Amino acid sequence: MAVRAQGGHAIVGGRNYGQGSSREHAALAPRSLGLHPVIAKGVARIHWQNLVNFGVLPLIFMDAADYDRLEQGDVIRVEGIHAAITSGPTIPAKNLTRKLTFVARHSLSDRQVDVYMAGGLINWKKGRL
Repeated sequence: MAVRAQGGHAIVGGRNYGQGSSREHAALAPRSLGLHPVIAKGVARIHWQNLVNFGVLPLIFMDAADYDRLEQGDVIRVEGIHAAITSGPTIPAKNLTRKLTFVARHSLSDRQVDVYMAGGLINWKKGRL
């Protein structure tokens, strides 16, 4: 499912989202099209790192049942992402279509938070030169 908000979009995925993807391009192409967060039941390890490297935030549903409460076309708003990821691992999200709120979490290290906040690994490295 894809959702649009303020010129970007999110992907909502099931278990092991990104498994078998074609590596960097599976994160790079959607990011170039405006992808911001991925919210899934689970994200494949290598794809998860590639998402971070390209400035896409991988999030996991705190309650996997929240995935089943979403429908294609629902509008989801995730506000204050930058403030939320620096203050802790949980990020609230609102399903504006169904008037529901759910919580997702990230498991980024401090370095990965910095990479995400810089807009990806290239920007992060460039800022360190």
